[in-house]
Amino acid sequence: MLGAQSVHFAECFEGGFIGVDVEIEQDLTGEFPDDWREFNKKYRPIYLEIIPGKTKIAAGLACGALWTVAKGIRKGDIVLCPDGTGTYRVAEVIGDYEYRPEAKLYHSRSVRWLDTGINRSDMSQPLKNSTGSIGTFCNITKYTSELAVLIGSQPASGLIATDETVEDPSVFALEKHLEDFLVQNWQQTELGTAYDIFEDENGTGQQYPSDTGPIDILAVSKDKKELLVVELKKGRASDSVIGQIQRYMGYVQEELAEDGQMVRGIIIALEDDLRIQRALAVTSNIEFYRYQVSFKLFKE
Repeated sequence: MLGAQSVHFAECFEGGFIGVDVEIEQDLTGEFPDDWREFNKKYRPIYLEIIPGKTKIAAGLACGALWTVAKGIRKGDIVLCPDGTGTYRVAEVIGDYEYRPEAKLYHSRSVRWLDTGINRSDMSQPLKNSTGSIGTFCNITKYTSELAVLIGSQPASGLIATDETVEDPSVFALEKHLEDFLVQNWQQTELGTAYDIFEDENGTGQQYPSDTGPIDILAVSKDKKELLVVELKKGRASDSVIGQIQRYMGYVQEELAEDGQMVRGIIIALEDDLRIQRALAVTSNIEFYRYQVSFKLFKE
């Protein structure tokens, strides 16, 4: 996203670059280690000094967005940028990080804009949901097959489930996009009555990065007193997910929680078993929720 509502798209298109501005207005050449954690550890406090009113979560997203655009995206990667008219323009990244003090988006990468665009109306609903994020960037690699068709490099194919244990391919396809569906319909769920998924101009709490892996959903209570870690498991959850969500919760407690904020966890899965029930029995701050997937056709 090249500025709020793609306001800087024209400048970037004419100049052959993409970029971000996150208030750290200095040349950062040589400052991007291979591990984003090292960059965040150094620059998150700097960001909070520049904008003291921001939360630690927002600072983490801002620094993460900067590192991703400057270092995480590799030369040869394909990026999609909305132009503000309902079309996503396609570009290939061809350069390393550059500081452009004269540009609105001064932390930049050179790109080669392709002679193609993708109309938002042609996208599947899950892809629309992902690309509709208000954040600076989102990773849509999981939609590579669909994007190849939209860009024109691959013919369309039917619904295929390659896992032999999947009896219903339609349910399999729905579960693939379960996280996006939950995020888009958050306010209609029981969780949405008490919590909001964190979001600001640099990103959202969906797939929030942590030092032990991405958190599926990071939410904050409406009174700002609690942070909620949501771990989504397709199918049956095992007791190992308890340790996984506890690691995420530990990261949130130590790195993101403000003074006085509590941290809770919720596991969402199709079903549980006796082992996970036993593990949850001795954890007071983690709850379990079941989801249901339904796909039906009705003849009129």
